[in-house]
Amino acid sequence: MKSTKSKLVIVTTVISALMTLGMGSASAADSTLILSGGNGVYELGPITINGTASSVGVVKFMLGGSVITGCEAVATASAAPFVAKCAWVPAAAGAAVLTGEFTPKDSSLTTATSNTLNVKIGVPVQGVVSPIHIYVDTVLASGSTGDLAPRFNSCAITNEYLLGQTIVFRVYANNADQGGAVMDSSNTAKGFIEVAGVKDPIALSYGNHSGVAFWTAILKTGAAEGLYKTLGVINYKITLIAKDADSMKVLSTKMVAQKTADGARVTDPATGRTVYDRVTYYRTVKVSPALKGATGTWSSNFTQTSQLALFAVPAKK
Repeated sequence: MKSTKSKLVIVTTVISALMTLGMGSASAADSTLILSGGNGVYELGPITINGTASSVGVVKFMLGGSVITGCEAVATASAAPFVAKCAWVPAAAGAAVLTGEFTPKDSSLTTATSNTLNVKIGVPVQGVVSPIHIYVDTVLASGSTGDLAPRFNSCAITNEYLLGQTIVFRVYANNADQGGAVMDSSNTAKGFIEVAGVKDPIALSYGNHSGVAFWTAILKTGAAEGLYKTLGVINYKITLIAKDADSMKVLSTKMVAQKTADGARVTDPATGRTVYDRVTYYRTVKVSPALKGATGTWSSNFTQTSQLALFAVPAKK
């Protein structure tokens, strides 16, 4: 009898110890949360972030570790896939780090932390300075020399240059204050390019180039003293300053009679009256005091592989 009792006590003690360690009860099932989406354009409206969970519950969405306002506890769908959606309005363009935390409705399930979602919020390539709108490209100047000269044609639009080549910046701009008029030497006070690593701004000049007119500036590269020689991405900024103006173009509307293909006026069969359309046009108005000339700037927002860059000439074998 004593032996039997001793064995019973030992078994009971072992079971109690296992239960104390949690081995005698079922462990909670693991939950999961996967974030997706989150890409969009700055100031174009809300961007949707999706959080797909493993069961019904709520998701907390975070930006850089801080909770996104309005997305503190977003309910998932009641049936699979258990998706919760956060309508996010970014405060700025650029890189953003998104994460989430999931709390299941079933308390027997564990909570879950999502994957880290790295996104880039887009900004318009053409810049956001108004009312001057600027577009820029770069072309190879004529006069290339060396082994690679036959491979490159002057005026070819490209963003990659070899040390020793001359880069021509071509700048085109319109001014909304003047009804979208082309910015040229008659209405522009100053234009220049600031290149990182170059002491003085490079002046832009306006002129006729084989029948088309635009602003240009030259950046000579090479190993000699005074030439641009920094390899890699060339960071630069375009600035155009409009002249003050005592008149401006204003978008207006007017009534214009409809006409047939042979020039006859169209009439309403029921009334016999001429049919008119309302159309837009620009009219010039005087302004006093004079309208202060606007300043427009442009810096490349392209991805690094598309930005202007300078490379060394390949070594000969």
